[in-house]
Amino acid sequence: MLGSLVLVWIFICLLFLFIRIQRPKNFPPGPRPVPVFGNLFQLNITNPLKEFERFAERYGSVYSLYFGRRPAVVLTGFKAIKEALVTKAADFSGRPQNLLVSHATEGKGVIMVDHGLQWKEHRRFALMTLRNFGLGKQSMEDRILRETKHIVALLEKNAGGSMNPQTLFHDAASNIIYLVLFGVRHDYEDNMHKEFIQRFTENAKIANGPWAMIYDTLPIVRNLPLPFKKAFDNVQKLKQMGAQMIEKHKATRVPGEPKNFVDCYLDEMEKTAHGSSFDETQLVNYVLDLHFAGTDTTSNTLLTAFLYLTTHPDIQEKCQQEIDEVLEGKAHASYEERHNMPFTQAVIHESQRIANTVPLSVPHCTTKDTELMGYSIPKGTLIIPNLSSVLKEEGQWKFPHEFNPANFLNEQGQFEKPEAFLPFSAGPRVCLGEGLARMELFLILVTLLRRFQFFWPEDAGEPDFTPVYGITVTPQPYRMGIKLRKLAREM
Repeated sequence: MLGSLVLVWIFICLLFLFIRIQRPKNFPPGPRPVPVFGNLFQLNITNPLKEFERFAERYGSVYSLYFGRRPAVVLTGFKAIKEALVTKAADFSGRPQNLLVSHATEGKGVIMVDHGLQWKEHRRFALMTLRNFGLGKQSMEDRILRETKHIVALLEKNAGGSMNPQTLFHDAASNIIYLVLFGVRHDYEDNMHKEFIQRFTENAKIANGPWAMIYDTLPIVRNLPLPFKKAFDNVQKLKQMGAQMIEKHKATRVPGEPKNFVDCYLDEMEKTAHGSSFDETQLVNYVLDLHFAGTDTTSNTLLTAFLYLTTHPDIQEKCQQEIDEVLEGKAHASYEERHNMPFTQAVIHESQRIANTVPLSVPHCTTKDTELMGYSIPKGTLIIPNLSSVLKEEGQWKFPHEFNPANFLNEQGQFEKPEAFLPFSAGPRVCLGEGLARMELFLILVTLLRRFQFFWPEDAGEPDFTPVYGITVTPQPYRMGIKLRKLAREM
């Protein structure tokens, strides 16, 4: 019996020796991985950011982790991230194709598409189309301001009381994207609209949660009926809904006379040769990508902004004074007036910094064998840019660990944006919707602060600033009190 146990242990030791993970030559250092599991047991799989900080303190700004047998390099701090994503952008602009998020999207769309001709064509098309349809122009402002009227109407119904703004900002940001994509909006109570947002929100939690990490680390479990299957079910349902919206839209479309993004894409399909990367399957995924990118980040930033404005009434009041002075006698704000509102601009950017909406960016991978800060990194290595580390990096910010608009103001009180402000990532894969998000944040926040005063309800207990971690970070659910300002009553 004893001899059999000894033989079993010898076999296990030999097996682990045979399959042990060895770092490539001159690969970044990191914690020792365990065979099969890699560094899975050394991470808090519900929120690994604390462990990432600890590893950076021990191993430096460029270190390695293993997800199963798959090597990954984590980039910490502004210097490392800038060198990889900007200076050596071509080497670090790939997307990994063996993760939950890449499998769920099936290599379609634009966010998780690998670096190559399809990605280049579709990114170029998106940037051109968004620009042609008013990004930074009056037409886009009008879309945002029209949607903001619906937010105002709902807040007016709750004036004198309090409400949870969680779904309100998601609904508004979602509708603005609908207007860009299809030229239509949905009522906030519309069942399809609610389901669309609910499935997106659920997938955002799954994608950076424990089950996604298990899926990415242990390929052997991928066919088991585990909770990550819900992400695939959601994507399939979202694709069906997206395809139905496109089919419905075709009935009112006039070929060659595009009025929105989908019109432009369908026109492009018709004029490109057979075998082009432009097709309807790709369009469905494209619509889903742009909807997700344009909804979650903006709404979560607005939720963060109003959480801090309700708990920092002095900052809210200073914003309102500036807004009142600049907009005196005007019916509404225009995006150009941001240049005359340095403090309000600082508050918006500080909200983005504190919101830390996409803490680990979207995963990258190397497109060829390369070097970074003295280390050798093979082609196909998973790259995790820890944007969270940059947004609170000592030496980059005056007040890195607190909400303070002074982080974006110089000594003369003028707005200044530090180079380390990277909420949208950096380089060629920077967020497509950055321009739209900036415009939304400014116009929505200014409109609401001009009309309402927001406060922390007396019966709401102590505010909890601990964020809820996921592929996008969101504040804890909260209620905000609403009062109609005297100025608004006189308008």
